[in-house]
Amino acid sequence: MSHADDSTPVEPADGPSTEGATTVASRDQEAPSGASRKRAFAPWVFWPAAAIILAFVVFAMLFPQIAEGLFGAVQTGIVGAFGWYYVLLAAVFVVFALWMGLSRYGDIKLGKDDDEPEFSRGSWLSMLFAAGMGIGLVFYGVAEPLSHYASPRPGVTGNDNELAGQALSQTYLHWGVHAWSIYIVVGLGMAYAIHRRGRPVSIRWALEPLLGDRVKGGWGNLIDVVSVVGTLFGVATSLGLGVLQISAGLSAAGIAEPTIVVQVVLIAAITGVTIFSLVSGVTKGMKWLSNINIVLAALLLVFVLVSGPTLFLLRDFVQSLGAYLQNVVGLTFTVSAFSGAEGEAWQGSWTTFYWGWWMSWAPFVGIFIARISKGRTVREFVTGVLVVPTVLTFLWFSVMGGAALYREVFGGGGLVSADGSVDTEGALFEMLQGLPGGSIAVFGAILLIGLFFITSSDSGSLVLGMISTGGDTEPKTWVRIFWAVVTALVAIALLLTGGLDALKTAAIITALPFSVVMIGICVATFRAFDDEHRKFLRAQRRQFRDSIGDHFGLEEAAHPRRRPLGFLTRRPR
Repeated sequence: MSHADDSTPVEPADGPSTEGATTVASRDQEAPSGASRKRAFAPWVFWPAAAIILAFVVFAMLFPQIAEGLFGAVQTGIVGAFGWYYVLLAAVFVVFALWMGLSRYGDIKLGKDDDEPEFSRGSWLSMLFAAGMGIGLVFYGVAEPLSHYASPRPGVTGNDNELAGQALSQTYLHWGVHAWSIYIVVGLGMAYAIHRRGRPVSIRWALEPLLGDRVKGGWGNLIDVVSVVGTLFGVATSLGLGVLQISAGLSAAGIAEPTIVVQVVLIAAITGVTIFSLVSGVTKGMKWLSNINIVLAALLLVFVLVSGPTLFLLRDFVQSLGAYLQNVVGLTFTVSAFSGAEGEAWQGSWTTFYWGWWMSWAPFVGIFIARISKGRTVREFVTGVLVVPTVLTFLWFSVMGGAALYREVFGGGGLVSADGSVDTEGALFEMLQGLPGGSIAVFGAILLIGLFFITSSDSGSLVLGMISTGGDTEPKTWVRIFWAVVTALVAIALLLTGGLDALKTAAIITALPFSVVMIGICVATFRAFDDEHRKFLRAQRRQFRDSIGDHFGLEEAAHPRRRPLGFLTRRPR
């Protein structure tokens, strides 16, 4: 275990030289052999995962109506049978993340004892924020608060002002601490495996403290196959959402109607840009695109804040944050148990979908935040990952969603139809068009989503390539192209078999097997941290005995212990 003051080995004044406590705690951790590091392909991961995914694509494209009915039935079955499990598991992951950060394990360093952070704290925090920004925030930034206002969770009642007030609290639940705690489970386990133990970048190694050498065989292959399938469907879900919203934006701008043909063409075109960047070797340009994404998102946020009801949005941010903190425990464990089929349908469309989506995204985001966190302590890692992205996400929703709610409650309305439905794909553009200069902002939002699509596809192919090649941090170009194309095919297949509902179903289904892997990662991480802590204490005691020597016994004899109940007895005079 690494402590801020204990990272240097202690040299006793008398007696032989002893190894530092922190070094002893981790000296037996061996890195994998060089051969395993250099292996550029893992056939027992790549081919099974590819076969499963391609079989899904073929089935969905050849029999879209049958597939749509089957997916709907499976979603209903999983939500009905496992909705409570998803809700409980998300709560467990929050407790796990807080426990790791606040407990005695918080001083463990995610790296060797003398490793320093690779990035400054400011750069690191900005990259964490970038990891949290994505298509989903843009897609749901306006639509989700509006939906919770227009069609609240069964059992929630009140006037317009009360319903608008609870809308952001419900949204914060889905995008806040719970989402990032899910990422922490994978990210923390991977950071310890990669930086502390020197393991390859592959999910299986996060379970090594639990499974031992079995991660090198069939169990490890199975874990990575599940991770690849879950990650791919998670990325495909995001890309599908992005295309739905881009096509809605083109419709709002009067360029093209949002037909399935337009959506397929968009997926093909944007994936083509990703493939071109991979083939031409200009992938370094993706870093610039990522930075442009953040700048565009910040500009869009500032535009809405300044051109919208500024003071209301600032007040709403503070009030909604307080409401979330006041109700977060109750919201965490809400499963709509007394709301029947209506409650199950709502859970499947929102909370269960989100917990499934975040779990399927966990390998993607977890590996990213693990790789940039070398040299951080567990406490720094948990605090940074939980606090910064969560607060900035809340700010995004309070501005984007708050502007829409203000227009609906106090302004001209028009964002919620007469039957209480919300145009999920087009709500952002309708809200922007109601602001001064909104027409220009619409094109900016379309560009933002398109860039997010490109960077998500590129990053997704990289993570999938790393996992499917046994942890190669620079997978071969053809591997990345393969996964980029397959991800696009899955997104198209999901759009053909039900659009948004199919995208949600995919996230819920693929998260179920990976949730078991995440439980294993929790157990493995605890076991690894506890083992290191015990080694640290033993080494510390050994240092203490070597430093004090025979004087320890003399000091003890000179200061006899008092009786257990000595404070109740009289001292002899």
